[in-house]
Amino acid sequence: MLRHWRLLVAAVVPCLLLAGAGWWFWPQQPTGRPPHIAAGTVQADLLDADEVSRLAGTALVAGPRSDRPHAPLATAPADCAVAAGPTTQSVYGQAWKAFLSATYQDAAGSGSYTVNQVIGVFPDGAKATAAFRTLADGFAKCPSSTLTDQAGRTSKWTYTAHPASEVAVAWTAAQGEAANWACYHQARVKGASLIQVAVCQAGDGGPTAFMITDELTGRVTG
Repeated sequence: MLRHWRLLVAAVVPCLLLAGAGWWFWPQQPTGRPPHIAAGTVQADLLDADEVSRLAGTALVAGPRSDRPHAPLATAPADCAVAAGPTTQSVYGQAWKAFLSATYQDAAGSGSYTVNQVIGVFPDGAKATAAFRTLADGFAKCPSSTLTDQAGRTSKWTYTAHPASEVAVAWTAAQGEAANWACYHQARVKGASLIQVAVCQAGDGGPTAFMITDELTGRVTG
């Protein structure tokens, strides 16, 4: 039983980082500092915990938020920084004008089920599309990678992407050491916004990721 628990922890921790959550490794934004987001826009667009729970079919609670993309992740090979960190600066860069990432986790707090929503708003549609192309092209360079977190732990991942359209792409990041554990990703461009959703779980999270992305995209005005 103890060995099983250790394997679960080893599997879950990198998944949270890969999904863009980062709430175990990344420092929280200091309180009292004005958020670098446009009030009344990205905050209002995000689905809340109850809405995500309804779509996921399981009880989730709100976790940390971030008002800016984190620094690129340490990966081998280095060309895999986009595939390993799709919600980091490797994709969103510095050109965005509003950004918000929100993580929800299972109510038990074990991290065995997480959902991450990300909205990045750019000055115009061309810049949002360029960021999307950076994301989609990143998978062509990286079928697999080794990810090193801030605690020095490593994990191996394989990436499987579906054919991308001009405005949407879906892919799966599977952890090699954890049977049946994966993060299911969706990314879409709408106007000047690049939207991402990730569902990490044991089992098929693809349908849930699609439903959440569909509803979130419908709320984004551009």
